[in-house]
Amino acid sequence: MSDQEATFYDIEHGISETEASQKFGKKCFKVSKGGKPFVSFFQDCMVFKLIGDDHAQAMAIEGAHLFDPSGKGRATKKWVKVPRSHAAMWPSFADGAHR
Repeated sequence: MSDQEATFYDIEHGISETEASQKFGKKCFKVSKGGKPFVSFFQDCMVFKLIGDDHAQAMAIEGAHLFDPSGKGRATKKWVKVPRSHAAMWPSFADGAHR
């Protein structure tokens, strides 16, 4: 398991009311009560469902971009892929996505 994947699993333990699931055919965590996914792990990067200031902050990171799960030029509007070079910021974005 890579350090990035370990960080992904640590997020589940650091945020209450979270459960493992799948979204876009990828590992994710969702809010237990509403069942809505808020974070996913893809190609050693984290993908967060963000809005407002959290979305803007994530998009301002070098190498971050809207997530295109199909790879066919159909990026999502709220899901932002944050590269592993910014893994130190992942827990903060996970908190924002969970809210």
